[in-house]
Amino acid sequence: MPLDQKPAPAAEPRPDRPQGEPARPSRPAEPDQLTRPVERTGPAEPAEAAQAGWSVRAEGPWTHRDLAANGARFHIAEVGDGPLVLLVHGWPEYWWAWRHQLTALAEAGFRAVALDLRGMGGSDRTPRGYDPGNLALDITGVIRSLGERRAHLVGHATGGSLAWVAAVMRPSVIQSLTVVSAAHPRQLRRALLTDRRQIAAFDHVLGFQRPWIPERRLVAEDGALVAEYLNAWTGPNRLDEEALAAYRQAIQIPSTAHCSIEPYRWLLRSMARPDGIQFARRMKKPISAPTLHVQGAADPVLLAHTALGAGEYVAAPYRWRLLPGIGHFPHEEVPEQFSAELISWVQQHKG
Repeated sequence: MPLDQKPAPAAEPRPDRPQGEPARPSRPAEPDQLTRPVERTGPAEPAEAAQAGWSVRAEGPWTHRDLAANGARFHIAEVGDGPLVLLVHGWPEYWWAWRHQLTALAEAGFRAVALDLRGMGGSDRTPRGYDPGNLALDITGVIRSLGERRAHLVGHATGGSLAWVAAVMRPSVIQSLTVVSAAHPRQLRRALLTDRRQIAAFDHVLGFQRPWIPERRLVAEDGALVAEYLNAWTGPNRLDEEALAAYRQAIQIPSTAHCSIEPYRWLLRSMARPDGIQFARRMKKPISAPTLHVQGAADPVLLAHTALGAGEYVAAPYRWRLLPGIGHFPHEEVPEQFSAELISWVQQHKG
């Protein structure tokens, strides 16, 4: 059975859990059940959750299909015709995070495609390949598999970090860049080494470094911890119950909890390793794509002062947009405002 066929079974809640303590399963699962990803080779099927009617491949004006790229299979949702705009989600979301932008871009005359990253949503969960270089090649490989030579690339959080990397590694493929809630990798590295406030804001990433325990916490009580993160990371415009339920379901698809946090493990564990140092040096290369950088002023995860100043790495038009009162998810907290900003940017750089 494909890994995205159904979510991992949730543990029963513990009535004696103290107020405010993170959810934990009452009966530990076998480590392999939660932490060992398995590579799929057959055709994908819709992901069904325990609650009837939920699927990774939600119905809508878009169509779903699978593409082969960079040695794996990727699920996409697409709608519209015209220049390609590829949308890449962050954690703990999946392609559905871009549901508002998919329709808005299609109405504006673009071919809008939302991608599930390796290890998440309806894409393959491979045993390895979660370093930023390989994940960025996933993105550019999908662009090629879509039959396009170039694309407007939009990325949020983890997807935004990978968008920076893709623009450095494959500049000829990126027509314009829109980065949301993501610092340039060199700035983030510097902040995680020197800035106590940013280190504290990344406390969940520090917690992800432990083996097995984070995976167990994320799937416990039907993914309740994911909803806690999402509520804590937004501004006044909270995500609705439908969105919270969808992301809680998605994290329970077997191996997703493990695979989705592997990039964060690489981020910290590579700091002093040769591969991490070499990656940081490679990211000195100036970005040649026009870049729109969107940041929520109230983002408690990626602090605004950490993201500020990325223009020094862009040798092209660069626009910084700081959104007052907005948290970590501008595309979901103020979808109409964000879509208008995005469409204006890509229209300026269609040529």
